[in-house]
This record gives sequence, structure tokens and C-alpha cells, in this order.
Amino acid sequence: MGLLVFVTVLWAFSFSLIGEFLAGQVDSDFAVLSRVLLGALVFLPFTRWRGVPSGMKLGILVTGMLQFGITYLCLYRSFSYLSVPEVLLFTIFTPLYVTLIDDALFRRFSPVALVAAAVATLGAGIIRYDGLSEDFITGFLLLQVANFTFAAGQVGYKHIMQRHQLALPAYRTFGYFFIGALVIALPSFLVFGNPDRLPATSMQWGILAWLGLAASGLGLFL
Repeated sequence: MGLLVFVTVLWAFSFSLIGEFLAGQVDSDFAVLSRVLLGALVFLPFTRWRGVPSGMKLGILVTGMLQFGITYLCLYRSFSYLSVPEVLLFTIFTPLYVTLIDDALFRRFSPVALVAAAVATLGAGIIRYDGLSEDFITGFLLLQVANFTFAAGQVGYKHIMQRHQLALPAYRTFGYFFIGALVIALPSFLVFGNPDRLPATSMQWGILAWLGLAASGLGLFL
């Protein structure tokens, strides 16, 4: 629980830093790619390449594609349509997706989670009862994709690690997570990225370094 509290605080700063200093100023695809590359630098030197089951490698690669690649590409794009408080508000759906995905893997059903999701959706509509703009709806949907893929990555990683009881510390295989993320983040930048919107100040570079090394590299592993 202590680790969860620490990471929650660590990540709480990320939303404001992205919204205030990066969104609309630094290309979102480059911001995601830099986080992936810096996170990879933390773990690739420790990565075990031999003796790791192929199924485990593939599973961790896929979780990286989901939880870091797709999640962060959608999250960063959502800041173009939503305010920072709105982004924070709509992350409340993530635990509900975790429950529903976990139930699906175990072929069970928890109606309480479904009811909670419906209540949360209704609450979001009430908060914006004065009118839902097209930008708001776009941002909301992008964030729900991010929430869902993040939840899928969380649940998937847990099941993979439980299925493959390898006598290695987790940091020896976590590098595969960032390789999977690169499979999504690098092509996205090459196709959709805008080289004219790279970081222009030392503050922006410093924030990207913090997000990549601390928030992503350390935070996701913890």
C-alpha cells in the first residue's frame, strides 16, 4: 500500500506538468516517445535476454503496447480538448475497467462494478450539464480509451507474472514493457509527429526527463 500511495503522489504531479507546460506547446507524440525512450534507458541495462519464456516476453511486450503506448498517446491528446481538472476527474473510470477486465479473464461478473461505472458516467454528464461540446466529447472518449488500455495493461501484467513463475526479479524482465511501448510510440511519432513542435526551453526538456525517468521509469515499475 505504501508503494501505491507513493506512486499516486508521483503521478499526481504529471498531470499538471503535462497540462501546463507541454499540452499545446510540445508535440504530444514526441512527448510520449521521449518518455518511452527514457524509461527504456532505466531498465534495458538490467534486462535478461536469455532464459525468459517466449510467452512471458510477448505478454509483457503487449502490456507495454497497451499501458504505455496506446494509453499515453490518447492521454496526451486528451489535454488538447480537456482541462487538467477534467482529465483528472475522468481517470476515476480506470479502477472500474480494472474490475471488469479482471472479471472477464476469470469468466465471472460483478454487477456492482457495472453499476458504479453507470453512476460515474451519469455523474460526468451532470457535471457538464450546461452543454457537451464536440471538443469535450472527443477528449472524454480519448481518455476512456486511455483508461481502458491502462487497466488492461495492469491486469494483463499481473496475470502474466502469476502464470510465469520465473526465478528472476521483476526488473530483469521489465525492459520488454518499454520495447512494446516503442512498437506503438515510434511509428506514431514518425507518422503523426510534428518536428516543428519539439521542446524549445530547458523547462520543457526537464519536465520530459522527469516524466520519463521518474514518473514512467520508476513509477510504472513500482
